[in-house]
Amino acid sequence: MTTMTARPEGATFVLLLVVLGICHLLNDLIQALIPAIYPILRAEFALDLVQIGMITMTFQIAGSLFQPLVGLYTDRRPLPYSAAVGMGFTLTGITALAFAPSYAMVLASVACIGIGSSIFHPEATRMARYAAQGRAGLAQGIFQVGGQVGGAVAPLAAALVIVPLGQSSLAGFAVAPVLAMVLLIGIARHHDRLREAFHVTATAARSQATAALSPGQVRLGLVILILLMASKLAYQESFRSFYTFYVIETFGVSIAQSQVLLFVIFISSAIGVLIGGIVGDRIGRHRIIWISILGPLPLTLMLPHVGLAGTVALTVLINLVMASAFASIMLYAMDLMPGRIGLIGGVFYGLNFALGGVAAALLGALADRIGLHEVYVICSVLPVVGLVTWFLPKTGA
Repeated sequence: MTTMTARPEGATFVLLLVVLGICHLLNDLIQALIPAIYPILRAEFALDLVQIGMITMTFQIAGSLFQPLVGLYTDRRPLPYSAAVGMGFTLTGITALAFAPSYAMVLASVACIGIGSSIFHPEATRMARYAAQGRAGLAQGIFQVGGQVGGAVAPLAAALVIVPLGQSSLAGFAVAPVLAMVLLIGIARHHDRLREAFHVTATAARSQATAALSPGQVRLGLVILILLMASKLAYQESFRSFYTFYVIETFGVSIAQSQVLLFVIFISSAIGVLIGGIVGDRIGRHRIIWISILGPLPLTLMLPHVGLAGTVALTVLINLVMASAFASIMLYAMDLMPGRIGLIGGVFYGLNFALGGVAAALLGALADRIGLHEVYVICSVLPVVGLVTWFLPKTGA
């Protein structure tokens, strides 16, 4: 990687952020291939929706196990090459999944991918924060939009490659973690310089309002932020795991068409993340969170009662608005605990991986009992949880 020269204080290290975004894209591409190939796995192994939900839960739980611990440890003892190690686990998992001969092996493979993700996210999140240099919303937007684009590309790749060529074609995607490992090793060489520049800027710019918060207010703020993220994730998990089945069963679209529709949803989330990060730098993270949490409510209530065209339009708008607060929620938590970037990244990615997995399993069981349409009716009220934003401590952000 080309050596990046120092930029003026307050500037964003755009090149490094773009590379981190690409690595996030490659990581989340592999993650998102798991739900994208559910229709293939369902047919291959004669799975019911409970078993589909268990695949998601296995991946999500594995993806949550080590993230807070990795983040906490690296806050004290930096391991700049740990993200590349995580991608090594992802490489092993995707290769094993391509040739998994049984449902048990599928579960083991997705668990390995989850472990890789749990190691990748804390360090990559820290490096994105270090590179922000005064434009935290933009930095997190660029980093997170990479993950969103990776998630968006996965169903399209499934439609164009995996559906016609079969499960074994997953092996070709092993190039993604290999490329990410190379890029992350290059990024790790800049760790010390970026860390020093970040701490100089952060010490000078730390919010007096944040410093004045009591430990109880900090804990309350973190609980509220986690609850907000969990409610958004539970709703979006209904799309990630079951949207393809919903449009196939409700509107009679083909598997390939359902993957294209899933791509459209995920790319709208990517756009929402970037817009939310940029706008959050201008109008404040607290306002972005309010807009993102309650804005989708009328749209989610309408969704189960419209036709195919309306479903596509509403899901695009819902995901665009919901995703706009992802960067702001993460940064709000970092403002509450400014010395624990890795821990915050680990907790938010890790805990919400776990909650997403549990939500997928519960939604799958519920869908088997009452049907997918009724599940979407129930999920439509989840944005009401956003009212707890009222109790969020003010940080001045």
